[in-house]
Amino acid sequence: MAQSVQLNKDLGFLRVGLAIPLLRVADVDFNVAQIIEFLGKAKEQGVQVLVFPEMCLTGYTIGDLVEHQALLWKVERGLETILSETAKSDVVTVVGMPLTNEERLYNCAVVLNSGHILGVVPKTHLPTYKEYYEDRWFSSSRDACSDHISLDGRQVPFGTNILFELRGIESAVIGVEICEDLWVPLAPHEYLALAGATVVVNLSASNEVLGKADWRRIMVSSESGRCIAAYCYVSSSIGESSNDVVFGGHSFIAENGTILQEAERLSKEPQLLISDIDLERLAHDRRATKTFHDMCRQVPSCRPIETDVDDLVPDSLRRTLDPHPFVPKDEARRAERCRDIFSIQVGALSEKLTGSRKAHVVIGVSGGLDSTLALLVSVKTMDFLGLPRGNLHAYSLPGLGTTGRTKRNALKLCRALGVDFEQVNITRTCLAHLRDLKHGGQEDVVFENVQARYRTEFLFNKANEINGIVVGTGDLTEVALGWSTFSGDQLSHYHVNSSVPKTLVQYLVRWVADEEMADSPAQAVLYDILETPISPELRRPENGVIAQMSEDIIGPVELADFYLYPFIRFGTRPGKILYLANEARKQGLFDGQYSLDDLYRWLKSFLVRFFANQFKRTCFPEGPKVGSVSLSPRGDWRMPSDADAKLWLDDLESMYTRLRS
Repeated sequence: MAQSVQLNKDLGFLRVGLAIPLLRVADVDFNVAQIIEFLGKAKEQGVQVLVFPEMCLTGYTIGDLVEHQALLWKVERGLETILSETAKSDVVTVVGMPLTNEERLYNCAVVLNSGHILGVVPKTHLPTYKEYYEDRWFSSSRDACSDHISLDGRQVPFGTNILFELRGIESAVIGVEICEDLWVPLAPHEYLALAGATVVVNLSASNEVLGKADWRRIMVSSESGRCIAAYCYVSSSIGESSNDVVFGGHSFIAENGTILQEAERLSKEPQLLISDIDLERLAHDRRATKTFHDMCRQVPSCRPIETDVDDLVPDSLRRTLDPHPFVPKDEARRAERCRDIFSIQVGALSEKLTGSRKAHVVIGVSGGLDSTLALLVSVKTMDFLGLPRGNLHAYSLPGLGTTGRTKRNALKLCRALGVDFEQVNITRTCLAHLRDLKHGGQEDVVFENVQARYRTEFLFNKANEINGIVVGTGDLTEVALGWSTFSGDQLSHYHVNSSVPKTLVQYLVRWVADEEMADSPAQAVLYDILETPISPELRRPENGVIAQMSEDIIGPVELADFYLYPFIRFGTRPGKILYLANEARKQGLFDGQYSLDDLYRWLKSFLVRFFANQFKRTCFPEGPKVGSVSLSPRGDWRMPSDADAKLWLDDLESMYTRLRS
């Protein structure tokens, strides 16, 4: 068990909870009791920041009753009760209520912690259109003359320019806004994010009408992405008055464009949404996005208020983990992703041919997944450019490790696709070269690379002969792991798969088989290729069967891609990657069955290979970027080839030791 690992200090997570309580309009005592009940539940589950809906002490739909002194007095007494309850823990709590200041009434969010009021944030944008009538009762934050309010017998910071900084958790800065503030141009949360808020909370009372749920979801996810922040939106539920409108409690926790948690709408039961926000990911993307900091220069300064929060009780991560980060779970989205990638690859290759004034393509076809995808892209490119498929010259180059299965599939696929095809056996040439090297015939790296390099030499020379270009076949996973031969299959004139990870290559080939080849004899061949073990086939087969399995050497490709995505996309520490992989393992999310030792062994192998093979990436051919992760030396990834991996390996070792304890 990971008893010695803290999600906040060790891994950079912040646990946020959104409370959607039962509510009775104007019944402050009932509402306060509901809030206190949620405080206890949140504390038990390790929540560090707990947010309630807009006007949750009174109900948003209270109407003209909000101006009655009896109600306002009761609200302040209710606040005192909640305040005394918060003294029992360090959970930052944000509640919505009406408050008076300077003889004006404001719709406010009150931030509490450890028995203290940290600050009060009044609503800025007051909707007064259609079913909304807030100008009738409330003043905007812009009308305030004072930056303090008298509460709990003392002066408390008041205004929209307040940031709440959580001590002991790096990058944990909370900004607060209320409902309509999300929906306007130049919204308060934009300035809060630019001023340093990594987590924006919105206390809302958003009613339900047709189409609004989709629009709300888009707004929350897109604003979290635009601001490179977590956006936590909590709305009041069906306890509000339904005189003219209905409230459904539609709430979200979003992080940098992705919805992590979403509440059930119109639920008759109270709900508590909980998710762990990855602050390190947000900090990474803010550092990397230079234009974000260009805008920061235009933002007025905010008042920082520091406070302590509870350390998390060690337990499982409260966050959805994706074991296959490059592959969408939803079938419709996955098909759309495949269609987009395939189109990008075709468009890129067609432009490469047009720009270089070439009409012929040379490709080596092995009967494996990568060369199959590159072949399919090349075929579609010929069709796209209006060129005959005979201009695509495919070569099967069987060598010392080639099996009959892959050789037959290469032949059948090329014939089904109607491309120019030739089979050239390279065994004799490779054996002659091994004799020239005075090689003893043992199946070592020289034995393997002689075959890979001769294949590449053949293809380049053939391209010279017919005035064409060589299309490379290696995928992103192989690029990361250096699973290619330097000056062999590492080279080409253009690498169409260079930013497509292996887990996605499989789905792309299947998508083409299902969607593009449904009435073609090529479909059955593609299905058999998908069932063929992944192998470079550079060592002699055993009884005609593939003996050299790539995954036995470089590890399961699903693990390699799971490690690759956060390592490059977010600069995630290896120890944290191991923790996340172990959580996914415990939840049974991977296709394969792994132990903690397996995860550690293959992650260590990944790191060693990644650092050792940068020299191959430094001189890697051009190829289209299709996703957010790319290792092009001219674009996304620049790294010295002699960098030392020790720091990253030490971090991995430290976490592995702690997880085993």
